Amino acid sequence: MTAEEEKFEIPQEIDVNESNGSPEISEFSKRGYQLLKENRTQEAMDEFSKILEIEDNNNYALVGLGDCERKQSNFNSAVNYYTKCLSFHPGNNYALFGLADCYKALNQFHKAIEIWEQYLLHDDRNITVLTRVADAYRKIKDFKKSKMLYLQVLDMEEKNAYALIGLGHLHYDFKEYRDALYYWTRMMEVSPEHVDIRVLTSIGNCHRKLKSFKEGLFYFERALEMDSHNFYALFGIADCYRGMNQQFRSIEYWNRILEIDKKNKVILTRAGDAYRNIGNFKMAADYYNRAMDIDFDIYAALGLALICKGEGKFEEAIDRLSRLINDDPKNYRLYLDLADCYVKTGKKTQAILVLKDFQKFGIKNQAINDFADKLNAF
Repeated sequence: MTAEEEKFEIPQEIDVNESNGSPEISEFSKRGYQLLKENRTQEAMDEFSKILEIEDNNNYALVGLGDCERKQSNFNSAVNYYTKCLSFHPGNNYALFGLADCYKALNQFHKAIEIWEQYLLHDDRNITVLTRVADAYRKIKDFKKSKMLYLQVLDMEEKNAYALIGLGHLHYDFKEYRDALYYWTRMMEVSPEHVDIRVLTSIGNCHRKLKSFKEGLFYFERALEMDSHNFYALFGIADCYRGMNQQFRSIEYWNRILEIDKKNKVILTRAGDAYRNIGNFKMAADYYNRAMDIDFDIYAALGLALICKGEGKFEEAIDRLSRLINDDPKNYRLYLDLADCYVKTGKKTQAILVLKDFQKFGIKNQAINDFADKLNAF
């Protein structure tokens, strides 16, 4: 579980014994935080509000009310409380902590970073805050600063789960799949008996990207043992079998996803592809048409064109592919299949012209160039 996915946690309780010598404020604050921990949020807000009746700018009350709003995902209201607290009590760690978390939740990562860095001026070894700042830098694609902070956490706590998972996500986001695999595998070593299902699917996804499909299957299957309906595990297994060219085995898992989500257009198209690749054009057409009934999908439309091509209906395939090129003029796959249809109908010159049409875009594509060279050689 990453730091951004962890449950809401109330910061360490404020020292209510320093409440300007008021036993009432101390009692209201203690009770407010106890109620908040018990998820009795409205009752907690009532207790904190009582403090403001005694002292209208009390930092304990303002932070407590901010925490209540934050816990209810009322982030803008929480920001107002934390900001008001900081205007009267600059540098209040709890207000800074809460305010930064709100900005993170509002996807205002630059603001969150600015606030967290203020917090770190007071406590530069706070692992929770360091991982949050690293997560925020990851969100804004600052690889260098994010990695530096995650590694700083690991220097302090070499098996910190949030840092290891964060480093995995960071490297995965930058397509450094082997490094992502390294950190996520280390995460498994931290708690081998209680591996988080998201770690298993993340490792599986690294193997998918690296095309080590057999290794990926192992992790996706482990994840599926933990949750037989997990979308990412089912998708990963199906896609690994697709990558291993075992389309007949992928069909079971595409269909298991569709039992859960019948209107998933992407999965309908993937299942259609699997049926088409094993030569079951009737079933393939059914799945493609079901996808198209939901909304136009170029891959389903391409699949229907390829069925025509596979059945030797080249003129119909040419017509379908030509119309698709009008909708998606830079999709090289369409030009390859259209040119191939022309070749199969003895129209080599037309096939060459189709490939030249794509090359006019100035897009380098080895498959297009190789096909063009092959046709021009004969």
